[in-house]
Amino acid sequence: MDPSLLIILSAFAVLGSLMGLFTGLIPGIHVNTLASLMLVSYPTLETAFTGIVPESHVPTAVCSMIMAASVVHSFVDFVPSVFIGAPDVDTAVSVLPGHRLLLDGRGMAAVRAASIGSLVGCSAAILLAIPLQYAMMAGIADRLNSVTTIVLTAVCVILLYNEYRKRNLLFGLVAFILSGMLGYAVMNLPIPCTGVLGEGTLLMPMLTGLFGLPVLLVSDGGHPFPEQTDDERDPVGIVPGLKGIVMGCIAGWFPGITSTVGATVSATLLPDNTPERFVSTVASIGTVTTILSLVTLSVSGGGRSGTVIVIGEILGDSVSGLLSEPFIALLTSASVASIIGYWLAIWSGKVMAGFVSRIRQDLMNRAVIVFLISLTFLSTGIWGIIILVGALLIGFIPVSCDAGKTVLCGCLIIPVMVM
Repeated sequence: MDPSLLIILSAFAVLGSLMGLFTGLIPGIHVNTLASLMLVSYPTLETAFTGIVPESHVPTAVCSMIMAASVVHSFVDFVPSVFIGAPDVDTAVSVLPGHRLLLDGRGMAAVRAASIGSLVGCSAAILLAIPLQYAMMAGIADRLNSVTTIVLTAVCVILLYNEYRKRNLLFGLVAFILSGMLGYAVMNLPIPCTGVLGEGTLLMPMLTGLFGLPVLLVSDGGHPFPEQTDDERDPVGIVPGLKGIVMGCIAGWFPGITSTVGATVSATLLPDNTPERFVSTVASIGTVTTILSLVTLSVSGGGRSGTVIVIGEILGDSVSGLLSEPFIALLTSASVASIIGYWLAIWSGKVMAGFVSRIRQDLMNRAVIVFLISLTFLSTGIWGIIILVGALLIGFIPVSCDAGKTVLCGCLIIPVMVM
């Protein structure tokens, strides 16, 4: 690789990391949205960077910025999940254990667990990326594609088996099917999603209604959050992060299996005995998926995430093939971003922990509820509000019947299975 390109990548990775910090901390603003905006504005970016960066390196530099933002987002997005309860697709099921730790005064333990899980997962994924790329190109990809339906069916059975063990199979099955029907409608029907801020995504109100708002509405309030303590030690070690690697590889290839679904399957087969370990596993799977989606792009030409799809649009066929220069460049950018992301997650967690300790739970919850409803209307319009209300009604089924919230991941799995 050209040494000058390495310097350029590092600089753009830092800039992209700051973008990932913004998207990770602001509920409802996903890094996929940022990537889409950069794709639309790419001609302007190309003109602006030409002269600063050699023209031949501009596409790689811009994509390195997108990749860094995606990696840092996967580190930082656990902070609002823990302290606010506003989830995205990668952190939805971690809301409950994270919120439990917050109410015990150990919100920073959740943030540190997520950070070390992401760091372990990211490091392993970068090391595995090239061997996996070679294996996929050697024919394993076709074999994996042929068993997609079998894998998704097995995941569904495991999720429902968890409810059977808790004697909640009926309500778990109802929640799974209803959430799946809602997910299919959101992903496949021509439902308008344009608000005052432009065209948004109905995934945001769906996930907020299923996972975020029920937690906020049933939380006890009227008094301040407990004082948040931080002993500045890693609460979990590397084992949960290592557990996330295998499921992250599966989630990175098979559609419909998110990090939260993968963590639930992992916890069923290899149970986690603390909420910190579960959160760490979720974080590891999410970051592994972020990195290994590049392998999917380089092998199949398609992406499993919005950021990777945008990278493919900008780089075209140049990212395909074994050990192409753009592929190595993006892995380098991800390496830089993983180090930055770890420290940004810890720093932002400390800031948020100091903030929530000074306010009352009920005031915090009301403010967040109003914010999420307002953001839903502004970004997706009246149909977003309708989806939010429908998702909220379904999301209350596990809460009222003491079933697990992981069955609500049917909103992502069922649409893939019926396509």
